[in-house]
Amino acid sequence: MDTVKQFLQMLGESDNVVFFGGAGVSTESGIPDFRSVDGLYHQKYDYPPETILSHSFYVRNTEEFYRFYREKMLCVGAEPNVTHRKLAELEAAGKVKAVITQNIDGLHQRAGSRKVLELHGSVHRNYCRGCGKGFDMEYVLRHAEKVPRCDACGGDIKPDVVLYEEGLDQRTLEEAVFYISGADMLIVGGTSLAVYPAAGLIDYYRGTKLVLINKSTTPMDGRADLLIQAGLGDVFGRIEL
Repeated sequence: MDTVKQFLQMLGESDNVVFFGGAGVSTESGIPDFRSVDGLYHQKYDYPPETILSHSFYVRNTEEFYRFYREKMLCVGAEPNVTHRKLAELEAAGKVKAVITQNIDGLHQRAGSRKVLELHGSVHRNYCRGCGKGFDMEYVLRHAEKVPRCDACGGDIKPDVVLYEEGLDQRTLEEAVFYISGADMLIVGGTSLAVYPAAGLIDYYRGTKLVLINKSTTPMDGRADLLIQAGLGDVFGRIEL
């Protein structure tokens, strides 16, 4: 039996599935990842992307931060792909209980998933650092030539995304632990499992159906009950409900 058939059989036998995904989920929607050969870390900028996307850089060089952020992080035309859609269908069918994502693009929700835990926040939420008023992505885009500022108090607006040097939201982490620890099947897909504390979440899985789907090797490959080295679309495209 090939590995995808094994995956489909395991999925058919499970009714408490949790999906934990990274950048590889959205690359098939045209959103670049960070660590692949063509990812953002391998492109040339005045500063490394991990420097620009840090809290201290945002504070010191807000305008330069936004220039990079608008150009590289706001993928306005991206649409959900087959993986996003199949996960939403699996949730509607009662199989998938939660999607835990390191992505900030909101494509899981666009595809119809309802229980989405965004470990690193979302580009669709922004808030004023002065008064706390919320703004959508379109407001940020409309202020394309400058730092977006609050229309109520004039304060700088910050995307609700977790930058380097910032901690993850504790409530979101705790909820992720709750769903993973209770799952009978954990599907980990499209992530290098190199970024902590997110990568450490799989330590809370207690079951025997840990499926790891990724094109390249990860530090956790040896722990998988089923390892599939393929694109997520190739795997999820074979799911029939």
